[in-house]
Amino acid sequence: MLELLPLVGIALLFWLFIIRPASRRQKELGRMQSSLDVGDEVVLTSGIFGTVRELHDDRVEVEVADGVVIEVARGAIGTIATRADEPADEPVENDETGTVAGPEEN
Repeated sequence: MLELLPLVGIALLFWLFIIRPASRRQKELGRMQSSLDVGDEVVLTSGIFGTVRELHDDRVEVEVADGVVIEVARGAIGTIATRADEPADEPVENDETGTVAGPEEN
C-alpha cells in the first residue's frame, strides 16, 4: 500500500495543476461565447478583430471591415475586446497645454 502513495500524489498534483485549471478556462470560454451580444467588439482565435453583427445558434456574423461580414462558428470567438454597452475611451483635451491625451494620462 505504501508503494502506491507516490503514484497517488503525482496523480493528485497532475489534477491540481493541469486538469482543473484547463477545465475552468474551458468553462469560462463557453460562458463568454454564450454571452455575446450584437455590437460587441471581438477577437477571433485567428487574431482577426471585428464587431458582432448577428447571432445564430452556433454561428456568429462578424463585420471585419466596412461592409465585409464573415460568418464564423461561435467557438472561433477568442475574447471580447469591448462590450457594446461599455463607453469607448475617447481622447480628452488637456486644458493647460491644449494637447490631446488618452484617458490614462489625465
